[in-house]
Amino acid sequence: MTTVLVTGVGAIMGYGLLRSLRLSDPKLRLIGTDIFSDAVGQAWSDAFEQAPFTNSERYMQWLGDVIKKHNVDLVIPGIEQDAQRLSIERDRLSALNCKFALNNPDLVELTRDKWAMHQALLERDDASRIPSYLTGDFNNLREKLGVPFILKPRSGYASKGLTKVQSESDFALQRAEFGENLMAQPLVGSDDEEFTVGVFGDGTGAVCASISLQRHLSREGATAKARVVQDESLDAVVARLCKHFNPVGPTNLQFRRDAGEWKLLEINPRVSSTSSIRNAFGYNEAAMCVNYYLNGQRPSQPVIKSGFAIRFIEDYVVYDRDHF
Repeated sequence: MTTVLVTGVGAIMGYGLLRSLRLSDPKLRLIGTDIFSDAVGQAWSDAFEQAPFTNSERYMQWLGDVIKKHNVDLVIPGIEQDAQRLSIERDRLSALNCKFALNNPDLVELTRDKWAMHQALLERDDASRIPSYLTGDFNNLREKLGVPFILKPRSGYASKGLTKVQSESDFALQRAEFGENLMAQPLVGSDDEEFTVGVFGDGTGAVCASISLQRHLSREGATAKARVVQDESLDAVVARLCKHFNPVGPTNLQFRRDAGEWKLLEINPRVSSTSSIRNAFGYNEAAMCVNYYLNGQRPSQPVIKSGFAIRFIEDYVVYDRDHF
């Protein structure tokens, strides 16, 4: 029996992975982990382990003990923090009798800092690059970027911490963080012109499989609505970027279309929070992970269904007790 451990199963990415894995192969044994004892993902797990914080000193010892206890074959990180920590700890992971669904370590490190990604795109003179700055006062930035412009965290995801700057007083509130923690960019495109592309890479720069969605974000930064799109010009940009950065496994690229040009917002070298939506349209990146990392099977392009998806709040109810 194959046992797969998914981390962060209280979050949409983690429990989406569990549900996709369960649909792909009911015989899989699924272990869920999360820092919260009431994480909803345990509803789709065969066993659950409460985790320490990812940045704690005891995290790696705890993980090794859980892998041994459950005889885990594959670990798929279900949150950003776990993907980054596990990538950093690759030398220690090699001593464990287990596989890990991790991306190209160079790409993981590069995407930790959006300024570093900007510099990498600048070196390649890539047309998807959004002009970015770490220095300047409000008037200088207004002249270069127009208003409103945005201040964007150099690290982070799901648009968390992004500020739209309309005035000098807006900028003054963030001035202390500008440069070290925040970077300035023009506001490109519109909320209606945002796209997320899932690809599965094999480390050679090739795109083994992909799916593209036009999306609208929730206030929390996750995809709330999405529709399947096919656009050859977007596919060409994705192929070019993958050739640059050689992703391995599930990788998420986010774009805005601005005056007909594709501008890269960020690359997330991990499974996406839209994984369950993608699965519904025929793109099961969770199952691809099992086949690729455990069996060495390079995925091929699946048939993608057309349509759209809307997320809504759903209840999971347990009767006769107040805990899982």
